[in-house]
Amino acid sequence: MQIEIIILAVIIFVIMAYTGQININQLIIDNQMIFMRLKESDWDFYVRAKYGNNANADILFNKRIKNALMVMVLVFFFLIKDFNSVKLLLIFVAGFFVFKMPYNDIKKYYARHIHEIDSMLPYYLKNLEILIQHYTVPVAIGKSMAEAPEIFRDGLREMIDAINSGDDTIEPYMAFARKYPVRDSMRMMRLLYRLSLGRQERKQEQIMAFSRTISNLQQKARDTRYKNRLEKMESKTMSMLITTGLGLMILLVFAVIKLMGI
Repeated sequence: MQIEIIILAVIIFVIMAYTGQININQLIIDNQMIFMRLKESDWDFYVRAKYGNNANADILFNKRIKNALMVMVLVFFFLIKDFNSVKLLLIFVAGFFVFKMPYNDIKKYYARHIHEIDSMLPYYLKNLEILIQHYTVPVAIGKSMAEAPEIFRDGLREMIDAINSGDDTIEPYMAFARKYPVRDSMRMMRLLYRLSLGRQERKQEQIMAFSRTISNLQQKARDTRYKNRLEKMESKTMSMLITTGLGLMILLVFAVIKLMGI
């Protein structure tokens, strides 16, 4: 009888949630400030890296919260009999697992494409170097916006807006680096800021120094990419050898058993 009641309660809950009688979305909106404390600092960046700038990271985050809450309620229904602190812990563990699963998936995507994404900024700055020879850094960034990788465009626009509003400190550059925490982003933005402060008579010298540093970062990204490719090939080769060896051993065992049977 207990299981029938639980199943009925689950069905009623799902129907009420589907028809809007239980508005989980409104619950999340009303407690947005509380739930936002659970948001990972790099969630927005990972969303942009995978889905582009058109994806709304906040909507996807709210969906994670909604799924976690629904799972917690459903698990509560199934564990309601003889409820105790251990079952309460299980409910929170189940909710936390569902909440973290999309974050871990999108983080794995970034890990698989890390070298491609990390190399975008040095290559963009290398192309920006040509414009900087003829314009100031903010003007050059503005003119390069259309050719910039899509993932960085919103951040570049925010940086230019902050600079044009009168902020001549390093903060707009650091805000960009924090928004896009790719490898060496802080270092590259510091270089760009120092270049923006340079005197006109020393501009060519500073551009050459900037160019050398960016070239070194590009070479570093290429070396890392080739190294990882080599390690991946070695891993696949080793797996193939192990599989082949195990297959031969199994065939040998079967052959010995057959001979002994004869």
